[in-house]
Amino acid sequence: MSSSQPNQTGPTPPPLVRPVEIPGRGRALVASGPIKPGQVVLTDSPLLLYPSSLASLPSFCSRCFRVLPSQPLPCSSCHVALFCSVRCLSLSHPPLLCHALPSLLSVPSSSPDLLFLLSAYSLPSSSVLQLLSLHSYSNLPNELTQTLHSQLCSLIPPNLIPMNISHETTASLLSKEKVNSFCLMNLRSGTNGDVEEMGVRAFGIYPSASLFNHDCLPNVCRFDYIDDPNRENNTEFTIRALHEIAEGSEVCISYVRVRRGYRVRQRMLMEYYGFRCECDRCKIESQWKENQGDEEVGGDENGEEEMEEMEGENVEEGEEDVEGEMEMTEEEDDMDFPHQYFFLRYVCECGGTLAPLPPSHGGVPSDLMECNVCGTVKKDEFGSTGGA
Repeated sequence: MSSSQPNQTGPTPPPLVRPVEIPGRGRALVASGPIKPGQVVLTDSPLLLYPSSLASLPSFCSRCFRVLPSQPLPCSSCHVALFCSVRCLSLSHPPLLCHALPSLLSVPSSSPDLLFLLSAYSLPSSSVLQLLSLHSYSNLPNELTQTLHSQLCSLIPPNLIPMNISHETTASLLSKEKVNSFCLMNLRSGTNGDVEEMGVRAFGIYPSASLFNHDCLPNVCRFDYIDDPNRENNTEFTIRALHEIAEGSEVCISYVRVRRGYRVRQRMLMEYYGFRCECDRCKIESQWKENQGDEEVGGDENGEEEMEEMEGENVEEGEEDVEGEMEMTEEEDDMDFPHQYFFLRYVCECGGTLAPLPPSHGGVPSDLMECNVCGTVKKDEFGSTGGA
């Protein structure tokens, strides 16, 4: 949550969001008071972090997931995991994952789900219970979970088998991970200074951030600064408001990149999260001629690249996909696109989402906008107040 101002005495200010149940939407977060543009509505630390794949291990620290230095420190137990500093080496990584990594490397096609399960079962029992308390839509097919559970048990020696391990727990953990994991992306600058998406370096479970529902025109977005060398808690998420949010209004992120077209968004939301979006934007775009009739979706998204959020819970800004981007006719642009202002003001050229920098200590909104993907900071051409 937002913290009090530096050197200020007195009680901690109340949270800016509170959980509620909304008919037809389930659990949600709403504004507990007026929220200013750029205001930090939530900060959250991961309950669990785990590598996105075996291929990511040589590039990122197995503790904080920063890009590794030229001379990383290897794990003294598995000799596979690498760390960026003595501090991260001392904190190490999930013990069950550590034990299994040499075996997993001999089978490069091993499911990434095993990396999650080995990490999750390494958590203290109280943390496993917290993970299991998160929302999920449905369990995965029994055949798949049984196969993964058998593979998992074959990787854990008898003396390390957790007390709470079972097929039922494994199935439940997988269902929680499917809809509550956020991507930690790996970005780099291209030859022209543009941001090139390089895929997912790690996944994380963020319990508080997972309470946000989806909207295709979100009023908040996520910022992370994973490679910032000056941040001790570099994997912490910050959720900032794009514009003014009235007290009692639902506070939403977007589970998919906002520039994606209607049919692509619907397919991804159904495939990954099990629901069909009926937000105001989708109701309008569903009436566009190109979105009526055949619901087959073009594009080349793939699950591993997109699972992230976050904005994901999630799916976040991923690799540029021209075929999946919105295209409008002149008629639709003029008559049926009332949310065009949102794209002009809050969508960066790279495809990321722009949010104002936090207000001053006096509460004055900033006139600078920051992109949550490429990190560009630029002046807000539309002014510093008002909503979408």
